[in-house]
Amino acid sequence: MASGKTTTVADPLGMLRQDAGLAIGVIVILTIMFLPMPAILIDAGLAVSIALSVLILLIALWINKPLEFSAFPSVLLIATLLRLALNIATTRLILSHGAEGPDAAGHVIAGFAQFVMADDFLIGVVVFIILLTVNFLVITKGATRIAEVGARFTLDSMPGKQMAIDADLAAGSINEQEAVRRRRDLEEETQFFGAMDGASKFVRGDAIAGLIITAVNCFGGIMIGMARHDMSFSHAVDTFTKLAVGDGLVTQIPALIVSLAAGLLVSKGATRGSSEEVLVSQFSNYPQALTLSGGVVALMALAPGLPLIPFAIVAAVLGYVGLVVSKKQAGAAAAAAETKDQTQELTPEQNLNQSIKEQLKTSEVEICFGKQISNTLMKPNSDLGQRVAKMRKKFAKQYGFVVPEIRLTEDLSIPPKSYVIKTHGTIVAKSELRLGDVLVVIGDGPKPETPSDETREPAFGMRAVWVPDMFSSTLKRDGFVPIDNTSVLLTHLAEVMRNNLAQLLSYKDFRLLLDRLDPEYKRLLDEICPSQISFSGLQSVLKLLLSECISIRNLHLILEAIAEIAPFSRKAEQIAEHVRLRLAPQICGDLSDGSTLKVVRLGNKWEVAFHQALKRDAKGEVIEFDIDPRLIEQFSADVKAVIRPLMDQGHQFALVAAADTRSYVRMVTERLFSNMAVLSHLEISRGTQVQAIGSLS
Repeated sequence: MASGKTTTVADPLGMLRQDAGLAIGVIVILTIMFLPMPAILIDAGLAVSIALSVLILLIALWINKPLEFSAFPSVLLIATLLRLALNIATTRLILSHGAEGPDAAGHVIAGFAQFVMADDFLIGVVVFIILLTVNFLVITKGATRIAEVGARFTLDSMPGKQMAIDADLAAGSINEQEAVRRRRDLEEETQFFGAMDGASKFVRGDAIAGLIITAVNCFGGIMIGMARHDMSFSHAVDTFTKLAVGDGLVTQIPALIVSLAAGLLVSKGATRGSSEEVLVSQFSNYPQALTLSGGVVALMALAPGLPLIPFAIVAAVLGYVGLVVSKKQAGAAAAAAETKDQTQELTPEQNLNQSIKEQLKTSEVEICFGKQISNTLMKPNSDLGQRVAKMRKKFAKQYGFVVPEIRLTEDLSIPPKSYVIKTHGTIVAKSELRLGDVLVVIGDGPKPETPSDETREPAFGMRAVWVPDMFSSTLKRDGFVPIDNTSVLLTHLAEVMRNNLAQLLSYKDFRLLLDRLDPEYKRLLDEICPSQISFSGLQSVLKLLLSECISIRNLHLILEAIAEIAPFSRKAEQIAEHVRLRLAPQICGDLSDGSTLKVVRLGNKWEVAFHQALKRDAKGEVIEFDIDPRLIEQFSADVKAVIRPLMDQGHQFALVAAADTRSYVRMVTERLFSNMAVLSHLEISRGTQVQAIGSLS
């Protein structure tokens, strides 16, 4: 019984034709070289050769850039092989059947011989030699030289272009996909010009082979006609020279066209656009040259002995084109000036509005320096910009997205030795640098014996001292690590950005992350968005992870975890908690010191206090967190007493709480120590070695 479904079955024969078509064509061309072919098939082959050469020329004229015709070296080889095969086949016909008359080698050769030579083989010989000279000495030689120079320059510039791509990627000007595309284009460009350097030798060799084959046809045919067909010398010369030169013309005209296409392709260089667009646009940029050329040609028309009409027509055309182009340029300049005047003639109110709009634009991350610091850190030979770019690249690798570009400015309203860090125009951190001093972080250890001023390290708030730079060698000898001003600033900036990762993930960056997904995960994304979770909800989940410095570099694992929980929960907080469980190995690995995860336990007292503060509905879901403010104060005091000494000792650790109270413990502790991780017991992955270094009870 017939079914309602339609089943699509692949066509093996069609796939075979598609895959083997080129191979069969090349085999056919090789076959022509060895097997005798009838004249009618030779005529068809010559027609294909001429059509193919014209097609190659038109494509070379219309492409915008050389890489759009990257298959040209292969096409050139096949076209040259086709012409040589046909040349050999026609040689066989000329030498074996040339005595039968002008049509012995086919009607195409006879037609070219009749049309070009006009029954005089000497005219054909001269035309053939001229075409061969133009092709061999002018077009082919020039194209070969351009290809050689282009290949060498392209290869020499490759390292610099690769470094430029890496610099743009590190600066965030391009994303990873664009960098991969540029590297691929650079590799293709190098391979193309290298291949063109070799392919140009095909055309040169084809011209030499055409000359030799024509000579063989001519002299060999004369000898065969006189020896085997009892032809007189004059009759043999007339017959076989016409056939040989006709064959040479049929071969050299397509060769000349293909050589011209190769020259156009390699000479296109840095221009973009089809050849006629480039030529018209660049010639029309100089109307004075057109007009002056028309005047010179008009003077030549008036010269005695020269024909008036041809020179007058050319002069009139040049003058008319120059006049039209001049009027167009004058109109465009007037329109641009009018637009500029209208812009400049804005009312004071409009100028105020534009000024206000400019003021509304804010940078996502900005560092404002005082006068004295900016003179030191922002001088031309400073490496601050390069180190900032490296830091952004490190952040992208660590957290899975490219943080916004960091703007460095000078602000005279800031104290000379101070700086402020802004996100979205809001000051989130500020500190002071002491030029000529180095910072030594001492934590709870002893102070160095050198003259020093005690302070707090700006990034983590640890005990530190400023020491004059002249004592750096003494500090290193005593086991201390002096930190220069740039490193202090960048460490502070990195910590501020780490604490504001959620704000730095814009919707545009979020969409770029989704665009970089593999096709399989794009299908998974289509399944869950927007039917189960909106794109803004998905962004909220990622922001919740970043707010606790959880890297989103494994975005595919995050999407899988969201796909598991999204059908059952629409709250971003609950989805984020489920994702954290799936990312437990990554989280523990990032927090581990070597192979051991150091933890501080919450303790039974505070576990019970936080658990009792959770108010639940009939379904058991948390609807409110209600805790006595006095307990919050006591908890904060305990946290400071335990956590601060551990941080001063340089430990990397996490605070561990129950799964249902983890987010609320984090809510309280982040106001005291924004960079401290809070884990639940369920988020400690299997196989992780845990070392308890403290407790809050």
